[in-house]
Amino acid sequence: MNSHKADTVGWKFEHSYTTLPQDFFVEQQPIKVSHPKLVLLNEPLLESLGLNKEALNHAAWGDIFSGNHMPVEAHPIAEAYAGHQFGHFAELGDGRAVLLGEQMTPDGKRFDIQFKGSGPTPYSRRGDGRAALGPMLREYIISEYMHALKIPTTRSLAVVTTGEDVVRNEILPGGILTRVAQSHIRVGTFQYASTLNDVQKLKALADYTINRHYVACKESDNPYLAFLNAVIAKQASLIAQWMHIGFIHGVMNTDNMSISGETIDYGPCAFMDHYHPETVFSSIDRQGRYAYVNQPPIAQWNLARFAETLLPLIDQDADKSIELASQAINNFSDQFQMAWLQGMRQKIGLFNEESADIDLINDLLALMQKNKADYTLTFRHLSSDAILKDIIFKDMSFQAWYKNWLHRVKTQKEGEEASRHMMLKHNPAVIPRNYLVEKALSMAVIDQDYTLLNDFIEALLSPYEDSKIFSEPPLEEDKTYQTFCGT
Repeated sequence: MNSHKADTVGWKFEHSYTTLPQDFFVEQQPIKVSHPKLVLLNEPLLESLGLNKEALNHAAWGDIFSGNHMPVEAHPIAEAYAGHQFGHFAELGDGRAVLLGEQMTPDGKRFDIQFKGSGPTPYSRRGDGRAALGPMLREYIISEYMHALKIPTTRSLAVVTTGEDVVRNEILPGGILTRVAQSHIRVGTFQYASTLNDVQKLKALADYTINRHYVACKESDNPYLAFLNAVIAKQASLIAQWMHIGFIHGVMNTDNMSISGETIDYGPCAFMDHYHPETVFSSIDRQGRYAYVNQPPIAQWNLARFAETLLPLIDQDADKSIELASQAINNFSDQFQMAWLQGMRQKIGLFNEESADIDLINDLLALMQKNKADYTLTFRHLSSDAILKDIIFKDMSFQAWYKNWLHRVKTQKEGEEASRHMMLKHNPAVIPRNYLVEKALSMAVIDQDYTLLNDFIEALLSPYEDSKIFSEPPLEEDKTYQTFCGT
């Protein structure tokens, strides 16, 4: 690629993260692959980043997003971090990812551009640093779906096949994902900073993160306490939104909790079909630590680990610092409950607030669990007469609930039609159904046929529009269905 072409692509990288002490990263080039091929390109995201698709041909973009041809403006690094993985602390880091830099968009925003599956780094811990194609496609599908729902998330810019196999339990084709994020700073990044036993380095990370994500905290009398409170508020809102759509992250380790408040790492994630609060899909979550119902308390636990790292900065008096941080963490439950309740009211068409709403919502969930009702479609059908045909309507207890709910809706000044309209805006018709995800991935990975995958993605990007093909639940739920990290 000649320099003239490179100039027209639109890369405007900055590298502010490398102003931190060198403990937090290492310089690391992606390892070249033999036969890269671009299979997914997110053109709207490409454009919003200020990049010009027409500046390069298809093969040249494949060379870029495989790491075979690096933009001259890139300064690739691998970031250091630690984390509690299923409750056990370990020092980690980007073992198969490199950050090219921070792309400055035409509207002045800053986004990390990261390759995932780009080869080994000093943090690989004997791993090959590569990724299988299937999990990279899965992350593209689900992260872009979350974005379509306006749920904070990292995003997917491109997926390439590498032309090389990776060896896991079986031999699989390799892939590289280009991930876009507000940043890749995690709770685990701060935990890593704590292991350095250097308050100045911890302060440098905290000040950098505040400047990048929470600049208003600088005006506070206690900026670091304000920072903690801001992160707690973001996470309370985020987890509530996961719960609203039946999303199960699957691996809520502290290194997978983003300080910016974005959903990050779509390894063993999945969506519920039949409602059950203890649903687990991840093959490695044998104790149900990260089950659907456990996501709020686990988020609070993770945030408590984050608070511990900030104690030296919150107050010089250790006891006072612990007291202030504990108060902040204890507020998470109320903040989550408020966000969850507000969203659930929207899902059942309630404009105003009544004290009995919590019982109305919990009674519905209990009836859904009892009748093995589909989580997504029960809420969707509640906004129309379609609910009358659902299996749950055969339950006399549900009929009583329905009568009570209908009375509640009709007595609102906004009226029944306005309620139904609100419900249609807050209850997706299409979700990444597990059986459809697996079918689309299988066709793409095994048969190199991306037709279903592309059609599925197109439907998911309009999640509130009914689809004859992609709205249907499985004929019979696969109770043995498991998801895998794909590492």
